[in-house]
Order: sequence, then C-alpha cells, then structure tokens
Amino acid sequence: MKYRTLGRTDLKVSKIGFGAWAIGGNWGEQKEADSIYALNTALDRGVNFIDTAAGYGDGRSERIIAKVVKARSEKVTIATKTPPAPGPWPPTPYCSAEERYSEVYLRQNVEERLRNLGTDQIDILQLHTWTRAWNQKPRPLDVLRKLQVEGKIRFIGISTPEHDQNSLIDLMRKGYLDVVQVIYNIFEQEPAAEFLPAARECNVGVIVRVTFDEGVLAGKYTRDTKFEPGDFRNNYFAGDRLERAVNRMEKIRKEIEGTKLTMPQTAVKFTLAHPAVSTVITGIRNVRQAEENTAITDLPDLPEDLLLRLRQHAWVRAFWYGGK
Repeated sequence: MKYRTLGRTDLKVSKIGFGAWAIGGNWGEQKEADSIYALNTALDRGVNFIDTAAGYGDGRSERIIAKVVKARSEKVTIATKTPPAPGPWPPTPYCSAEERYSEVYLRQNVEERLRNLGTDQIDILQLHTWTRAWNQKPRPLDVLRKLQVEGKIRFIGISTPEHDQNSLIDLMRKGYLDVVQVIYNIFEQEPAAEFLPAARECNVGVIVRVTFDEGVLAGKYTRDTKFEPGDFRNNYFAGDRLERAVNRMEKIRKEIEGTKLTMPQTAVKFTLAHPAVSTVITGIRNVRQAEENTAITDLPDLPEDLLLRLRQHAWVRAFWYGGK
C-alpha cells in the first residue's frame, strides 16, 4: 500500500480507502461477519483510512467499524458524516442552514457519532451535503469549529452536493475546510476544471468517492443486471440509465484492450492520477473486493497516452438522483 498526505492535516492516508456504505446494508443484504472479514482484510493489506456515515444503515456501518478497529493495534483514520435534519435532499436554496444544521442538532448528532465509533474524538467530521445558498453565512461550519476547539472533532469537511460540487470552492478558499469529499471518475471529470486545482491551491485534503460510478465502471454490470429490493441502485439506474451506462463502459473496456488492465484498476488509477487526490474510497463489502482493490496501488501509473484517451470518455450528465 502507498500513502499520501491528506491536505494540510497531519494524516498520512492510504491511497485506497475503505468505503463503508455497503456494510451498512444499503446495497442489499450484508452479513456482519462478511463486513468484519472485509475490514480486517483491508487493514491487513495496509488500508488505514475508512469513510462511513450516520446514514449507512442508521449507524450500523459505524458500529461495525468501531468493533473491528478496537481489536486492532494500528492507528486507523475514520471519517464519518452528519446528515442535515429532515428536509429536501439535497437542500434547496430556500432551506435555512440554522434549521437543517442547527447547533443543537449538530451537537446531538456528533455525540451519536462518537458513541457509535466508540471514541472521544472524531478524526474527520463531514457534513453529508450542502447548498451554495449557505456560503455567505456558513454558520454550521462555525459550529463545527467550536466542536473542533472543544476536542470533539479533529478535522472539518463537507461531502459535495452531487449536482453542484463547485459550491465548495469558495469555502475552501476562505479556509473553512480541512477536507472535501468529491465525485470524480472517468465519467464525471468536471472537478478537474476548477474544484481539484482549488483544493490543491488551498492544501485541502481530497477524498474521492464514486470512482466506479456506483459499480458500472468496475465492469461488473450488464444491461440485464438486477438489484435486490431496497438496494439504492434500483433508483440510481432507473429507466434506461443502466443500459446507457453499460454502453459507455463497454467503450472504455475496448480502450484498454491489450493493456492487461481490468476495469476496476483503470477506474482507480485514473482517479489517482490527479495530483490533488489524497485517497480513493472504494466500496468494499467482502474479502475478494478488499484484496482486489487494495492491490491496485502496486500497479504502475497509467501511461500518458491512455490517460489522454480516457479523458475523452467524460460524460456530461450532472448527477442522477432518484426516479427516471
């Protein structure tokens, strides 16, 4: 495993992080034993960064992580997320920051995160979404600053609102954020225009999510793939979305013919090629995925000519929320 510094923090994080959404149960049935084996395998192979959230199985993901990490001797950095209080997702321009992320609510939620993770200090606390409407008076971040001073959290971050990721650029430049989490992959390349350069300029740590575009860029879906009831991918790939995504994925597969690269390897190495990126959190739910994903950092960087060709597969579509 190889490591990079997470922005201006003092953290050295593995280039491959453990994305813990699936072990919360939102990607279909997940046995706790499988989650524990997957986590231990990833940690055994050098992973020292785990990303989770309150909403991943209503804290289930956090509690499993706490159980595993408590039994280990090495230091593991855990980033978790606090969602806004009930209301539209993502928050609309008409939502009040004081209502969706009030100080009382944030303090209560952070205490819950601390209990679930079995710790007295959260390494990285991220707000799980945001709206540009709050940038002029980002009071929730002022509350997190208080919690930082009090020692409840070490570093502050936001996970980008999927449809408006550039809304965090002003906050980075004003010094509010230590860390950001962004969608960046072969399809979603727009962050390379301004977001990632701004993060590098401001020395803000970058956590990349959705590097496989919810699985399609891992090359494991066909046009006929079906998901279990309750799996969020039923909405993400609703209507003709799966067919369209698979068609585009197959063009990328042809691009890498003869290179000996797999689709997952190509997807991750493309993301890691950007110098602003600190870690890529790949979704891991079993031992096989842990072994395959962690091995990717041992591979050479993508050749420049292939990297240039992959840039031609950017897909301008914004982000798909629920429905068709």
